[in-house]
Amino acid sequence: MDKIQLIATAAFGLEAVVAREVRDLGYEDVKVENGRVTFTADLLAICRSNLWLRTADRVLLKVGEFKAYSFDELFEKTKALPWGDWIPEDGEFPVEGKSIRSKLFSVPDCQAIVKKAVVEKMKLKYKRDWFEENAAKYRIEVALLNDVATLTIDTSGAGLHKRGYRTLSNKAPLKETLAAGLILLSYWNPDRVLIDPFCGSGTIPIEAALIGKNIAPGMNRSFVSEEWPVIPKDLWRQARKETHDLAQYDRPLRIYGSDIDGEVLKLARYHIEEAMLEDEIHVQKLPVSELASRFDYGCIICNPPYGERLGEVEEVARIYKDMGKVFRKMDTWSQYVITSNPEFETHYGKKADKKRKLYNGRIECTYYQYYGPRPPRPNKEQTQE
Repeated sequence: MDKIQLIATAAFGLEAVVAREVRDLGYEDVKVENGRVTFTADLLAICRSNLWLRTADRVLLKVGEFKAYSFDELFEKTKALPWGDWIPEDGEFPVEGKSIRSKLFSVPDCQAIVKKAVVEKMKLKYKRDWFEENAAKYRIEVALLNDVATLTIDTSGAGLHKRGYRTLSNKAPLKETLAAGLILLSYWNPDRVLIDPFCGSGTIPIEAALIGKNIAPGMNRSFVSEEWPVIPKDLWRQARKETHDLAQYDRPLRIYGSDIDGEVLKLARYHIEEAMLEDEIHVQKLPVSELASRFDYGCIICNPPYGERLGEVEEVARIYKDMGKVFRKMDTWSQYVITSNPEFETHYGKKADKKRKLYNGRIECTYYQYYGPRPPRPNKEQTQE
């Protein structure tokens, strides 16, 4: 088991960011496709990728991939895979499925056939006819796309967006993975100021602080594969030690959040405390029309209202116009805005320097990017001060 294949699943539009993160972990054999990044690695990579990937949805172990035009073919090729190398005789192995543009379009039938095939292979491996399935979980997925079946086992458990700091939620929270993606797609770095004038429950500022301090997003949560006997406990200890060794807890940051909703700011403060970042992130109640900063350079990254509901169109148009007026005064700042509203640039009053299609959940959005000038490098005297 020197080499294995892993799949980091991703929201559409974030695949390249996930691939960059995978390469930053040291894994070079990377293949980018819609919604997923496949890479060759080792057992330790299961631990490290779950702990470190900020923009991936989850990490799957790829057991096999093959063409399947009939149920018999699906059964025989699934049975031929080395399930016993991963699943112990008391392991729980539910099967989920999906099918897109494939002859085998009945997902329940595909799930049942894969389950039966895995059981038959397990019978051969463990010389028994019945499996209690009362130990660690190995969630199998059969994904059919254009008649190609990909068989995987989920190594993450809860989605990777669940960092552990957001125990409460407002009505429409921005996923942590998307928030991290917005930051990693920007020109922000830990030496620059960051402002989120629509911070809501605090997700963008918190993710920025985690990035700025190089704190692994999965440091304070558990993963289903931690219970797998096939992965030595020493590997998990090694991977978790790495997260502590590489974290830059003392690195100073200048991150600010504001929102017009005082109640949602209470959530933001609570989540910031849960993430132990209250010394790094400062939030206040403030309408975007009053936004200002004493700093000459920085990045604004925000997720303003979209105007999806009836009656919000005029209000959102006014907000976008206020953003345009205020942000233009901060013309040395880089500004990044995600919204599904197709009229954003019209109301904002300026065409973006770059646009990128992203998805906020199932909502198709555009990430509008406005680039400010590069900040001057501090001279030696300023650095010494």
